[in-house]
Amino acid sequence: MDIQVICAPSILGLKPTGVELLPEALLGAGLMDKLNIIRPPIWIPTCNDRYSVQRDRGTQCLNSDSIVAFSVSLAACISNTREKKHFALTLGGDCSILIGIMAGLKSVGNYALVFMDAHADFYAPQQSPTGEVADMDLSIVTGRGPELLSNLNNGMPYVTDKNTIHIGQRDKLEARKYGSDDIAQTEIACFDLATIRKRGMRIVMKNILDRVNGMNVDGIWIHFDTDVLSDDINPAVDYRLAGGLIFKEVEFIQSTLLRTGRVVGMSVSIFNPKLDNTGIIAGNIVDSLKNSFYSPTS
Repeated sequence: MDIQVICAPSILGLKPTGVELLPEALLGAGLMDKLNIIRPPIWIPTCNDRYSVQRDRGTQCLNSDSIVAFSVSLAACISNTREKKHFALTLGGDCSILIGIMAGLKSVGNYALVFMDAHADFYAPQQSPTGEVADMDLSIVTGRGPELLSNLNNGMPYVTDKNTIHIGQRDKLEARKYGSDDIAQTEIACFDLATIRKRGMRIVMKNILDRVNGMNVDGIWIHFDTDVLSDDINPAVDYRLAGGLIFKEVEFIQSTLLRTGRVVGMSVSIFNPKLDNTGIIAGNIVDSLKNSFYSPTS
């Protein structure tokens, strides 16, 4: 696999508390060597110095214009990487990086999204308690929310509901409390943590593969928000929730999808190195990625 690392350390969709250090932490933990990556990383210029805590009047989101500027640059890099047939391993930042990623993919074809996240990320701006675009990135990339964000290059939707799979949600009670739209009421295929525990990972993975195999798309993108991991093994996130998947479960999902030959890239987001004083969690995430890419599916 010809992997191109793209470093996209934006905090515009969250807050400047440390997630912008994710690329440095994973690279420092040996990501390049462990994944046998030869190409030097590409760094996307951020607009982090423009961060504001004030919601924009037009969108009711934080930092909308800055996110657009950053997303345009990231989208161009993603589309260029895809045209070269390189695997785009993209290191955030917060998960608003998905806007630029999916917009870039949409500009060169029709792609599916496997979204691994403890949260639904399906708020409308007026529902979000924070105004942070990381609350609403899945909603935006599927064509909802302000057009300023959801329609870059007239690409809305960047991915359709029927070509989207959500894995690992465990914030249903909180989302309901704040009035978020329910992803289960859409065509998005949802396999929340409760479903995984009830059915078992192997049956759920078979359901996911059945869904993927029925998609008429040019490729698949995996979004790996590290808070999908159990809080016991990855507390280094800004919005913690009890429970979650273990590394072996995440590796089983990712390695199974990678072995379909249809995955064109993966984003890693939300891990906050400032909450990982020893560096152990960063090392564990890198080892887990190595297992996903290179270990036999078990």
